[in-house]
Amino acid sequence: MAKKERVIRLNDLLGLLNRLYAPQLAEDWDNVGLQVGDGAAEVRRVLVSLDIDSRVVARARAEDAQAVIAHHPLLFKPLKRIAPTDEVGRTVYAAIQAGIALVSVHTNLDRARDGLNDWLADRIGLCRSSVLLSEGDEGLYKLVVYVPEGHQEKVADALFASGAGHVGGYDCCSFRVRGQGSFRPGAGTRPFIGRTGELETVDEWRLEVILPREKADKAIRQMLKAHPYEEVAYDLLPLKNLRTDIGLGRIGELAEPVSLADFARQLKDCLQLDHLRLVGDPARKVARVAVCGGSGAFLLHQAHRQGADVLVTGDVKYHEAREAEQLGIALIDAGHFGTEKIAVEGLAAALCAAAEEKKWPIEFLALTDETDPFQLI
Repeated sequence: MAKKERVIRLNDLLGLLNRLYAPQLAEDWDNVGLQVGDGAAEVRRVLVSLDIDSRVVARARAEDAQAVIAHHPLLFKPLKRIAPTDEVGRTVYAAIQAGIALVSVHTNLDRARDGLNDWLADRIGLCRSSVLLSEGDEGLYKLVVYVPEGHQEKVADALFASGAGHVGGYDCCSFRVRGQGSFRPGAGTRPFIGRTGELETVDEWRLEVILPREKADKAIRQMLKAHPYEEVAYDLLPLKNLRTDIGLGRIGELAEPVSLADFARQLKDCLQLDHLRLVGDPARKVARVAVCGGSGAFLLHQAHRQGADVLVTGDVKYHEAREAEQLGIALIDAGHFGTEKIAVEGLAAALCAAAEEKKWPIEFLALTDETDPFQLI
């Protein structure tokens, strides 16, 4: 008998998104995750887009997609009505009628590791890029577990596979020390080592790993599954360490210094832009570059403090341009759309790779023909 193909539900897809781009990373004002849809509904095909509107929903319907995952949320404020009398109402109305779920990954995608700003830095060709504005001292934990001799590698591998043990650009990081543990199995227990009612002393390893808050639940589940003990002794300790793996913007080096004018031309080519706006002397040399997709001019001082020659972002205002002149840092406005449209292909590729690893029968389609609402005349 042929093996029955697994049915993927919307809740499965949401769980995958949450593991890749934890909703806890989103700004407080943001609205990420499921906006319209039934978590129990089957999903076979997903349309990935930058925005959500009625045209995107119509496209999803034409492509036989059961969900749209967009970077920009459709809903920011509570709705007083759902009717096809305005664009938001039309979009929600059409999505419900067609049974198409609407999902958003917004500022959590901006701040995540291997998210929008990493893709932007890679597209520009930055070397040795790092987070421009790191997170605060929340969100990191140390997981400590005690493992009997001979089982430490199996438990460590399970933790590493869950995403624990990352420190900067290194993975599989742990600390281990050998010691002795004691216990006495009580009535009704099924001890892995020892006998009921008898005090037992065994050689054990203290295994420590660092992990982000959003991976803690999965790491503990995987650890318990790999651990041989019936009752596992472990500690989960909050840390005050500064997180350097997530945050807004990225900063890195060009392969070789170029003039600001040449860099701007290269930027237009790699982002496929018709135009951009430039603040600064076109002849000045540029080597260290800061980037932030979308509206990132608020990072101007942070980029300056970290020695950036230029900040690339979108939605630059007049007074921000003047501020850049006063600081002596160049500023390139490549547009909100221009710096974020790469999220569509990047997100579709990341989801496709994660689904293939799980052997999920689901397809992700990148909507690559969206256009910038601004036009030059």
